[in-house]
Amino acid sequence: MKPYVIVNCAMSIDGKIALANRKQMRISNEEDMKRVYMLRNECDAVLVGIGTVLNDDPKLTVKEKYVKNPSQPLRIVLDSNFRTPKNAEVMSKDAPTLIVTTCREFKEGNIEVIKCGKGKVDLKRLMKILYERGIKKLMVEGGETVIWEFLKNGLVDELSVFIAPIIIGGKNSPTLAGGEGALSPQKIIKMRLVESKKLGDGILLKFHPSTWTNSSR
Repeated sequence: MKPYVIVNCAMSIDGKIALANRKQMRISNEEDMKRVYMLRNECDAVLVGIGTVLNDDPKLTVKEKYVKNPSQPLRIVLDSNFRTPKNAEVMSKDAPTLIVTTCREFKEGNIEVIKCGKGKVDLKRLMKILYERGIKKLMVEGGETVIWEFLKNGLVDELSVFIAPIIIGGKNSPTLAGGEGALSPQKIIKMRLVESKKLGDGILLKFHPSTWTNSSR
């Protein structure tokens, strides 16, 4: 058993999720921001990789500006070598945080660190651990390597992509899915479009894996 996994991201028309220097910028419009915070509020946990923490320093909480009386989800950071800075926003007391490593374990205040895997985090094993801890709905927000790993391992139940009417360009700009990518047509990950709607000046697309059925829940 595993949580229901929703990958959520915003990208430019050319598929970029950050600037060419890998710095984050706001791609979502106000309508999409509200949707994202409402979705985050509905999930039991929200997950990012250490790259996102080091580059963007997100808080990963729900803002009262968008959701009244928010329910703060568990913040999860995939951090194989435990590089999360002590002063990172995810280390604040605004919500509990779980850091998943391959090297250390401890619990201190609202911060818990667990080991899961060797060399890199074992995502399939982690999903079982989270489910056993009561995490039934998980929101994955990136970055590109984390999203690729979830897709490659067949762990994604839903992919929501907001496309903004902008072009970022740059051969080194992060894209929705990074990692090593598909090296043959047989390795391509097929998705099925299940919903599309205009959201302000952009468009929201929702996909399920092509083999997705109601029993996948």
